[in-house]
Amino acid sequence: MKILVTGCGGHLGEALMRFLPTCGHEPVGLDVRDGPFTQFVGSITDAALLQSALRGVDAVAHAAALHKPHVVTHSEQKFIETNILGTLTLLQACVTAEVERIAFASTTSTFGDALRPTPGAPAAWIDESVTPSPKNIYGVTKTAAEDLCALFARNHSLSCAVLRLSRFFPEEDDDKARRDAFSSVNAKANEFLYRRVDIEDAAKAVERALAAASPGRFARYVISAPTPLTPDDLATLRAAPAQAIAARVPMFEAVYAAAGYRMFSEIDRIYDSSKAVRELDWRPTYSFERILQQIGADEEIGSALSREVGVKGYHACSFAEGPYPVSG
Repeated sequence: MKILVTGCGGHLGEALMRFLPTCGHEPVGLDVRDGPFTQFVGSITDAALLQSALRGVDAVAHAAALHKPHVVTHSEQKFIETNILGTLTLLQACVTAEVERIAFASTTSTFGDALRPTPGAPAAWIDESVTPSPKNIYGVTKTAAEDLCALFARNHSLSCAVLRLSRFFPEEDDDKARRDAFSSVNAKANEFLYRRVDIEDAAKAVERALAAASPGRFARYVISAPTPLTPDDLATLRAAPAQAIAARVPMFEAVYAAAGYRMFSEIDRIYDSSKAVRELDWRPTYSFERILQQIGADEEIGSALSREVGVKGYHACSFAEGPYPVSG
């Protein structure tokens, strides 16, 4: 397939530009900034540009967006223009160009307040049945863009897959207390248990979603590294996560002890990506168990692709309290 990748200069966009050719596809990149993978420079709100970019295209991987780190530095209006109006313009252009399949890179941030159980409650089990409750303009605009995808699938027979992606960026955590308490690699290794996906596996999910397309098909998927935990572990995870993990992953304690790593003192949610595994034939490589194997072998964790894409940052400047200011 010839696949238009919007936001090709971002983390996921670049990963797709590198990964899709290994599956026999021809990616075409569009981004607001010129770069080594960009064939079309401009905004996804530019209908004329999209008309040119979609010529001869079979499918779209829509990764262009403003993200959570932009909440403090960009206006709500800009979020609406980019994430909602941009998605609407792209969907309309797809209909005009008779492009029948699109995979939309959404986010687990759409779940918002559903990710934070009340004190004393078990950890939350997050799958596609959980109702989103966005808590900032990023989550609101991504949820609205998802609904636009559903509308166009219904009314125009587009095949639209919404992928609610968990963390895949290599940048440091936005929580200063966590940055101070854990090394970056220790924190990311922990997250593969419940809220992180390797960027190569994220790119695989996009490719699988486009391959599974059929006219008018719409579905949402949580995309995160498969967890070894089950709903039976949710109560223990809030107070003693290491205990629950050791029971499910016998190698965990020895590997972490040898590496000098620690698990978080509390885990408040688990992302369940089993629907994507079942329905999309998605076969992620980088599970928590695979990360433990890499740690035990004294290897860098994650994929070679994650290191090729590398740290991009979200802003042209730095901030006193961390890699980006985040509110909400």
